[in-house]
Amino acid sequence: MLEPLLVVELAILGLGTGFLAGLLGIGGGMLLVPFMTYILGHQQVPPDLAVKMAIATSMATIMFTSVSSVRAHHKRGAVRWDIVRRLAPGIVIGGLVASLGVFALLKGAFLAIFFGLFVSFSAFQMFLDKKPAPSRQMPGTSGQLAAGGVIGFLSGLVGAGGGFVSVPFMTWCNVAIHNAVATSAALGFPIALANVVGYAVGGQSVAGLPSGSLGYIWLPALAAIATCSVLTAPLGARAAHQLPVKQLKRVFASLLLMLAAYMLWKGVAAF
Repeated sequence: MLEPLLVVELAILGLGTGFLAGLLGIGGGMLLVPFMTYILGHQQVPPDLAVKMAIATSMATIMFTSVSSVRAHHKRGAVRWDIVRRLAPGIVIGGLVASLGVFALLKGAFLAIFFGLFVSFSAFQMFLDKKPAPSRQMPGTSGQLAAGGVIGFLSGLVGAGGGFVSVPFMTWCNVAIHNAVATSAALGFPIALANVVGYAVGGQSVAGLPSGSLGYIWLPALAAIATCSVLTAPLGARAAHQLPVKQLKRVFASLLLMLAAYMLWKGVAAF
């Protein structure tokens, strides 16, 4: 059983990440990983394992927030299901490769630093707001399959729903920002499902896991966060259709930079 104060903290975290999942199409993972790393550390989980469990538990919550937010986006006709169908197979393959193989081999400190660096890069790209060539379009089926593989693999390493890669990628290909956010939310479910299977299987023999763990996934925290996040994800999705494009991009980038700085600090301190 979790302490009452911890349940309240996780519930507040769930409400916040659910709203951001709907607003920015990021699945909430970018916010969850740093906070879950902090919380697990206070539960006496070793730092290296805490980072891995934070990534895995964060990814598991995305299965719930994705379904909740994408329903709201779909009602507004914003989801590009043609893109979802082409990216999803590669996402599943890339996610399984990351979560079943590479994830278990890497140290938590390296994953934290990788998280920080890659997210910082994504944020700066959004801040620069470079206009894509007017003629650029989404690649063909094979190109989207490959892009999906990269998105799924990177998501598996950092515990996020892929929005930090898929949203800039789609806007670079002249997909409108609101459609990119909505489509990213829809992609969150296959990303999360593939990676959660890998985390659950790959973490079965790991020593030092806290009680209530399924592989690297901390089930009590998952239950508390997911229950609350599904309540606010539709509210975030509604807000996403009322904000101007530039403001939405800057909110996205500012959030990523703050979280990246924290994880870089945690990763460097762990070495």
